[in-house]
Amino acid sequence: MSKQFKTTLLLTLGIFIGVSASITGSVFANKQTANGLPLNELRNLSDIFSRIKSDYVEDVEDKVLLENAIKGMLSGLDPHSTYLNADEYKELQIGTTGQFGGLGIQVGMEDGFVKVISPIDDTPAFHAGIESGDLIVRLDKKSVKGMSLNDAVKIMRGEPGSDIELTIVRKGEDKPLVIVVTRDIIKVASVKNRMLEPGFGYVRITNFQSKTPRDLLKAINSLKEEFGNELNGLVLDLRNNPGGVLNAAADVSDMFINKGKLVYTEGRIKNSKFEFNAKPGDVMNGAPIVVLINGGSASASEIVAGALQDHHRAVVMGSNSFGKGSVQTIQELRSGGAVKITTARYFTPSGRSIQGEGIAPDITLDNFKVTQVETNGIKRLKESDLDKHITNPDKTDKEIKQENDAKEESENGKKVLAVEDYQLHEALVLLKGLSILKPKS
Repeated sequence: MSKQFKTTLLLTLGIFIGVSASITGSVFANKQTANGLPLNELRNLSDIFSRIKSDYVEDVEDKVLLENAIKGMLSGLDPHSTYLNADEYKELQIGTTGQFGGLGIQVGMEDGFVKVISPIDDTPAFHAGIESGDLIVRLDKKSVKGMSLNDAVKIMRGEPGSDIELTIVRKGEDKPLVIVVTRDIIKVASVKNRMLEPGFGYVRITNFQSKTPRDLLKAINSLKEEFGNELNGLVLDLRNNPGGVLNAAADVSDMFINKGKLVYTEGRIKNSKFEFNAKPGDVMNGAPIVVLINGGSASASEIVAGALQDHHRAVVMGSNSFGKGSVQTIQELRSGGAVKITTARYFTPSGRSIQGEGIAPDITLDNFKVTQVETNGIKRLKESDLDKHITNPDKTDKEIKQENDAKEESENGKKVLAVEDYQLHEALVLLKGLSILKPKS
């Protein structure tokens, strides 16, 4: 079995550990059985429950009141802890395997509004122009203020083909944007790859699923086969990657690192403390790597970037990442629902916590837009264009022209890449420089 698939621990940033718990006896029995519980606050809860049952304008089922109490208790902890009913839990399980319904965005809460952590590539939200950092303030003209994140997500999900109107506040825009998105079944291919130039590969990980390490290995091997040799370098694109499964992030890091810590977690309970270590082997055989990150790179993305950065295995380029340095576990309940609760913080190999701070790139590079300078078809003269020029003793004029034409075609390709994706262009330039300096074996 290859080294990157030996980790089977089901502790993740968004996967599930089956746990059920029950509370027996009365919390109001006496001070001894209460064991330090805040009796006044518990009495308040009981009094408010009774008051709602007797005085609220409409009758409310006990089950609804208790579920709302649980939701409030968890949502008051942090933006990532939450209660999931049976349907929501089922959707989460589907989501981690790579197919689910909705718009295709990873979201959180900020100041009572829904914040877009990242749109997922090739999804309705991505194609509609939703951006990382957008604040969604209305859903079909209904304010999200006061909604829980789960309630907002429920509204955003719906029948494939149906539309939803999002009112968005975006930094740099004078007024809110209204964007209509058509819902669809979201099938997420977590790994994409292509050759930037002969020998220089590009791999994008859109999110971390349980199958991501296996798909990444296939992608790199495919690039090697296309080139017909070991790659000279690789760009690993983690921009706008909202995260996912912790085990997958550790396994992806392990693919490029020969030994040492990859990531470790610390929490209050024993089961929340884990350490992932590299096993021998580097799928790139020491070839240089450039990792691209931005403000939409969160959670598992930051684990990979932090591990490769701490081990000096890659140059991290771009802008500061999102800064989610906490681990959530899913505790399944007997009701069929689940509790997602933050149980630990994770740390990079050098002991860094990036919670609220993010990964700072080695090379800061904003995502500029560049335009190509028009030459009006006028080419710069070369020595070989001059009349009666001295011939090259090693090559004919025809061979030199063919080489110059090939170089010009390559340069035009670089210009196109710079216009389409400036950060990727700069990553390729850096990668080629690192490759030139790498000692030849």
